[in-house]
This record gives sequence, structure tokens and C-alpha cells, in this order.
Amino acid sequence: MRKTLIALMFAAALPTVAMAMPEDGPRHDGPHHRGDAPFHQLDLSRDQRQQVGKLMREQMKQRHDITERYLSKLPSAEQKAMHDELQANRDKTDSAIRALLKPEQQKKFDELQKERSAQQAEWQEFQAWKAEKGNKAQ
Repeated sequence: MRKTLIALMFAAALPTVAMAMPEDGPRHDGPHHRGDAPFHQLDLSRDQRQQVGKLMREQMKQRHDITERYLSKLPSAEQKAMHDELQANRDKTDSAIRALLKPEQQKKFDELQKERSAQQAEWQEFQAWKAEKGNKAQ
């Protein structure tokens, strides 16, 4: 329970930090900045970058609002509802971003999404293994 509370508080704080970001997005040199790397690979036009940035800021604000709404409701049913709503919001933003892209960019975007899904599945598998190992140690 304590770990869940800490994780939820951390998740709620991240969008707040992101909202303090300048309107044009972060200022980083090079394509290896974690937040913009997938979009850097798509070779977006300036207009597309601005629109994607706007969509991402909107998603972060909505994510923050959703997280705050459910943070005080920690029962598992409420946690699942929060997770489902956040996923629906993420899917909606991904669809809006994809609609902005040219066909060749959409293909690359789809590949990047598959990679992201594979990484998330691997991370979840690792977390499950880590939790199981932690339970055996106790």
C-alpha cells in the first residue's frame, strides 16, 4: 500500500513539472533527448512539431487532472479506473498525432509505437519478477 501511494504521488508530481516547461517545449541539443527522440526520427516540419508539442502539453495537463482526481481513491477498483482513463487519453493523443503525419511518417510512428509497447511489456515483466523476488526474500 505504501509503495502504491508513493508511486501515485510521484506520478502526480511529474505532469506538474512538465507543465512548467516553456511553451515551445524543451531546449535540448541533439536527437538523444528522451522526450523528443521518437518525433525527431519522424522528420517533422516546424508546424507539425508545434502541433505535436501542443497535443503533448494538453495530454500532460489532462493526465495531471485525471491523476489528481483519483489520487485520494486508492482502492484497487479506483486504481484500475485511473489506469484505464489514462490509457484512453494516451490513445486519443496518439491518434491525433498520427493524423497529423504524412503516410511515410505514419509508418515510422507505428513502428515506434510497437517498440514502445515491447519496452513497456518488458518493463512490466521485470517489475513482476522483481516483486516476486522481493516476496521470496521476506
